Amino acid sequence: MSKPFVFKRFEVHQERCAMKIGTDGVLLGAWASVSDTVHSILDVGTGTGVIALMMAQRSPAEIVDALEIDSDAYEQAVDNFEGSPWGDRLFCYHASFQEFVTEIEDSYDLIISNPPFFAEDYKTTDVKRDLARFEEALPFEHLIHGAVRLLNEQGKLALIVPFKEEKRIIELAAQVSLFPQRITRVRGTPDTVLKRSLLELGFLNKMCEEEELVIESSRHQYTEAYMKLTKDFYLKM
Repeated sequence: MSKPFVFKRFEVHQERCAMKIGTDGVLLGAWASVSDTVHSILDVGTGTGVIALMMAQRSPAEIVDALEIDSDAYEQAVDNFEGSPWGDRLFCYHASFQEFVTEIEDSYDLIISNPPFFAEDYKTTDVKRDLARFEEALPFEHLIHGAVRLLNEQGKLALIVPFKEEKRIIELAAQVSLFPQRITRVRGTPDTVLKRSLLELGFLNKMCEEEELVIESSRHQYTEAYMKLTKDFYLKM
């Protein structure tokens, strides 16, 4: 059995998950807005469960639900939830998002997702890894249309996506009256191209807060902004 990924207040076993813990998920979990008015959260495509666990740590929300289609990842997330300090608030559903949207009657204050997307333009021979990584498994259209049905009037959808997809996703969201309220664009170092966009979408069409985050000033030298964002989670921050 492989060693778990240890955070400051919880640990995550991931040997049964196709997609391991990476910077994207932790960034999103640390960045998404949570306040005392957020009582219910849904993590779509939870994988190891790390984002849902981060939400439980950061938020007093009574309900932190998660959704996972892959059976091994689902079982692993359940185990990780039960082993955490917030097991009484965390619940994982084993279903596709499309199924979930049609069957659930609840609504949420925050829907959060590190959705699968094409990191490269080819597939591997690992079906589970492909399912976790490739957008066909959960097209952005499905995610946005489903979120609109599940969000409260004041609810928000928080995503991390490739920077090159940002414009398309904002246009898709606008078609169903979801508008960007916060955007943080991420680059690895000051000299590299923008790689990711953190998006927070809501029904209020207001002035969007936009900023940029650089992860490293040089190799393994993390920036103050990145350390401040992730310090409640990473052991060495």
